[in-house]
Amino acid sequence: MTTSSDSPVLLRTEGRAAHLALNRPAALNALTHAMVRTIADALDTWESDPGIETVVVTGAGERGLCAGGDIRAIHRDAATGGTASTDFWRDEYRLNARIARLRKPYVAVMDGIVMGGGVGISAHGTVRLVTERSRIAMPETGIGFVPDVGGTHLLGLAPGELGTHLALTGTTVGAADAQLCGLADHFVPFEAIPALLAGLATAPVHDVLTRHVRQAPPGELDGNRGWIDHCYAADTVEEIVDRLLGHGAPAAKDAATTLLSKSPTALKVTLASLRRARGLGPLERVLEQEFRVSCAALGHPDLVEGIRAQVIDKDRTPHWRPATFAEVTDQDVDGFFAPLGERDLRLSVSDSTQEVPW
Repeated sequence: MTTSSDSPVLLRTEGRAAHLALNRPAALNALTHAMVRTIADALDTWESDPGIETVVVTGAGERGLCAGGDIRAIHRDAATGGTASTDFWRDEYRLNARIARLRKPYVAVMDGIVMGGGVGISAHGTVRLVTERSRIAMPETGIGFVPDVGGTHLLGLAPGELGTHLALTGTTVGAADAQLCGLADHFVPFEAIPALLAGLATAPVHDVLTRHVRQAPPGELDGNRGWIDHCYAADTVEEIVDRLLGHGAPAAKDAATTLLSKSPTALKVTLASLRRARGLGPLERVLEQEFRVSCAALGHPDLVEGIRAQVIDKDRTPHWRPATFAEVTDQDVDGFFAPLGERDLRLSVSDSTQEVPW
């Protein structure tokens, strides 16, 4: 199973390993609907192929695995009241669940930039590799959106309130912090990645990993657990900001400043999404919740404005509506979680989840 060199997803097999490479380097491998469908079809084919033992995902170019979804396309859709984004999310979230339930090892090379949808196609895999170049984030609140692609599931499971900090601020983390938060499994030096991938053609994942896994350089989050766990345990975004401003640690004040620049609506919905996700159980239930939230966000003015300010005009001065936390009511937040009726996403939970010894 192969594709042409100009395909947005390159597919090939090498021995016992099947490889899919996201191939839009000029767009930092941002995902399109067609790419999601191609990946899903490939997984179906490879899972039933007895000659394939491992699936590997990488990104073309030098900058990273994937910067997320094509938010310019989402901006056009939201601005015109279209439905292309909801169709994309429906298939994207199905793919996220598919990756998590794949009955063969799924090795994600999370090198370079891995954000938003890039986390969705990597961090649900069985073996998540990071390098010294890894820069991982869920930065959605900065564009008036909410972490999706199972991000609220992953961050909701992070130790203490680390996931709340990452979800609300959109902070980018490196290898060690990604491991600490449960977004990655193993550190492999960038220069060792080619040898690791070559080894998968002839040997099982576990055998190959033992030759290349190393200790990641120290991160930053563990040393900040004191103020992070205290401040983000508050019940509301307003109280979180107050605690951050009053804590005294310079990093806590910086986090508060960051939060005050984000969409108030997106922050409140994100906090509610995380808290609700912790009680929903399997990934599939969280993805169903995220689909409701994403569909609601598509019709909210902050998404169009956030993408305009950050990506289209790049003036970095979004005008949020509402502009303050006080103007975003509990009823406003609850509306993002309202059932969609026949449009709801419904995912089955497979009993065939693979038990992997690494």
